[in-house]
Amino acid sequence: MSSSADPRREIPRTDQLLAHPQLRAAAADLGADAVRQLVHAAQQSARQGRLAPGAVTDAVLSAAGEAMANKASRPGGLTPVLNATGVVVHTNLGRAPLSAAATAALTTAAGYVDVELDLDTGTRSGRGTAARQALLHACPAAAAALVVNNGAAALLLATTALAAGREVVVSRGELIEIGAGFRLPDLIESTGARLREVGTANRTHPRDYAAAIGPDTGCLLKIHPSNFRVNGFTAEATIADLRPLATERGVPLIADLGSGLLRPDPLLPDEPDADTALTAGADLVIASGDKLLGGPQAGLLLGRADLIDRLAHHPLARAVRADKLALAALTATLTDGAGTPTWQALHADPEVLRRRTEALAKAVGAPVVPHDGRVGGGGAPGVPLAGWAVQLPPAAAPALRTAQPAVLPRVHHGRCLIDLRCIPAADDARLLAAVRSAVAAAGHPVAEAGLPVVAADSGSTAPAEA
Repeated sequence: MSSSADPRREIPRTDQLLAHPQLRAAAADLGADAVRQLVHAAQQSARQGRLAPGAVTDAVLSAAGEAMANKASRPGGLTPVLNATGVVVHTNLGRAPLSAAATAALTTAAGYVDVELDLDTGTRSGRGTAARQALLHACPAAAAALVVNNGAAALLLATTALAAGREVVVSRGELIEIGAGFRLPDLIESTGARLREVGTANRTHPRDYAAAIGPDTGCLLKIHPSNFRVNGFTAEATIADLRPLATERGVPLIADLGSGLLRPDPLLPDEPDADTALTAGADLVIASGDKLLGGPQAGLLLGRADLIDRLAHHPLARAVRADKLALAALTATLTDGAGTPTWQALHADPEVLRRRTEALAKAVGAPVVPHDGRVGGGGAPGVPLAGWAVQLPPAAAPALRTAQPAVLPRVHHGRCLIDLRCIPAADDARLLAAVRSAVAAAGHPVAEAGLPVVAADSGSTAPAEA
């Protein structure tokens, strides 16, 4: 075959394709490099004989249209997901979903705002004043507050400012590892502080702390083991137990609570809260903003005014400070009287939840099974949130995860379970459409699948979640 008869010569040139009006519009949306890559991919397919030269233009236009549609459905490169796992604070899904008030605050804060400006005087002001005031109102036992970018940063700042080059006295039973292999001992030692471990894995007494305190002691540290429980022959030195010792020896007592409750919640009687911990004698309390508080990612430091001031003026404070978006969302979360989606999911009305579950099950011809949800995010381990789930064939799970909207079910004991606890009632119609599509993709109707109805036990929480 002569080169003049080579069909590859009919492949449209790059400049011709990029000049197409639709592709010029796509370049404005996706970026010129992204569109150029689509063009090169289609041309390469044609050169390899997998695409007719005359079909290249249509293939590029189709790819560009699909790319723009995907971008529109994935703001910021993230795909919105309906959380059907029953895990309320789901780390893999971004932990706490924000309230409408917090979401609106983010939009406002996206522009120019008075984050460090006093509009009355025109001079520079303190950063995060509104967030700190809202925290102090929500936690009356705190004399002062500071907001940093996450809980780990709060612990990093506290141990650096109070114990760098010195010792942190902590129980062996509280040196925990959390999600993705992250170990708190490694974080603390990275500050230059030295761990002074006391007690044993299951029993630690006040006398163990007393024996360890010396001239090199920077602080006493209590860490709430939020993602596991130790039962049986155990003993713990509580904050109230350690308060007299800390006062006598003149060392600060820090409590890292983790999950972010500011006040007690009757639903979670064993979950520590900041107000109670400070009242019991903690000098400084550390918590997360994006767990049980239901706000944005943030590290909350509450306690003695002199300690908070010391932390706020440490050089590291600048490196871990919260940005304007987190401060705005946190303030809105704390001042919104409507309650956060996290609170609403935890305290969902059982009858309403059951009726919604039964309605979905009836619409798709599937059984309803008992199902225990979970707090998640390391909060209240072992505490079941009694409820129900719609049971689907396991083959429906992949189709649900890639549906529009994407739905993350719980896959457990060979069953695909849809728990509506964390799904707003306003999304029930969207959920139904996704479930119907996934059931069809699974290859057989649920009602004809011959599935035995089994109650999901209260053991693991599904998809990997820290």
